[in-house]
Amino acid sequence: MTRMQKEQPIARVVMPYGSGTCWLVTRYADVQLVTSDRRFSRAALAGKDFPRITPAPIAQSEAINLMDPPVLARIRRLVTHAFGPRQIDRLRPWVQATVDDCLAEMAASAPQADVVSQLSERLPLATICELLGIPLPDRPQLRTWATAMMDMTPHGRAAATQAKQQLRAYFDALAVARRASPGEDLLSELAVAQIGTETLTEAELAVMAMLLTVTGHDTTTYDISNIVFTLLTHPAQLGQLRARPQLLDQAIEELLRYIPFRQGVGIPRVALENVTIDGVTIEAGDTVHVSYLTANRDDLVYDRPDEIDFERPSPPAHMAFGYGMHHCLGSHLARLMLRTSIGTLLTRFPALHLSLPVEEVRWNTQSIWRYPLALPVQW
Repeated sequence: MTRMQKEQPIARVVMPYGSGTCWLVTRYADVQLVTSDRRFSRAALAGKDFPRITPAPIAQSEAINLMDPPVLARIRRLVTHAFGPRQIDRLRPWVQATVDDCLAEMAASAPQADVVSQLSERLPLATICELLGIPLPDRPQLRTWATAMMDMTPHGRAAATQAKQQLRAYFDALAVARRASPGEDLLSELAVAQIGTETLTEAELAVMAMLLTVTGHDTTTYDISNIVFTLLTHPAQLGQLRARPQLLDQAIEELLRYIPFRQGVGIPRVALENVTIDGVTIEAGDTVHVSYLTANRDDLVYDRPDEIDFERPSPPAHMAFGYGMHHCLGSHLARLMLRTSIGTLLTRFPALHLSLPVEEVRWNTQSIWRYPLALPVQW
């Protein structure tokens, strides 16, 4: 993809699933344009067998990530109204206490622990479920369904489709229950959120809860694992961060920019009219994918993009959380979990290191996400 960015930054490509070819846009400025220009539509994907990297489309037709303005603006406004700084601030002590519990378990398992199973897989799922008020007994099953949904192998298609249906049925029922009897959780706040006369429909409420659960824990789970792996395999940067913990926030942002968090691309858009970008004409009806991964490594935007630099002077915003109208609604919650977990981990275990050779770390090869399956560590 780096080679494509340099040689043909707007290229015709073939995806493993879906009908026909599509465009792939890889330059930072061009990704910005496609993701913020209303001539490119997510809603136009509905009903189409569009080119993609998973056997079945992940997003549902009623989901916010398949909406365009003005409908998108209405949903985001209602969600932001309920999912604001007050909810996140209320969670801070809970997140810290949960991280402390995870690390205490790691310490008790000395001389060796696993960052993935004892921290990465626990904190984000517990946090988003706590936020939404999902009962404890239901949480492991939600994790199983969410993982199955992201499978990009041909033999995983039936399981991915069934998992999506089961998740939707679960949240349909939960949305009805919370609207009838709201509590103090985020799902209840979304159920009663109102701006003027606008509220979320029950279908919108269910799909929003499903989206927050799946993406709210999945991406952060893998971000924690990837960041820990990257730090433990870059001793100079790890030493710098340990010596100057005040760099933590900058370090998290730089690592989000640097680390490829996905094995491919996500949800595309459809051109509503002919659009010419950098001399290339994308015709009305064409499917257009963007790569946030290559945008984050664009040498027209970042000096030394393939290096980690925690002290970049005023770096442009990275695209790990997307860009434009579909920028991740939960980015502030993800940052809270990342800063708390990484900062506390490095403080609690100042001599933390991998307990096996780097080349023996096993990586996921089935889902759209890129992450280590386990991170055995010692200290």
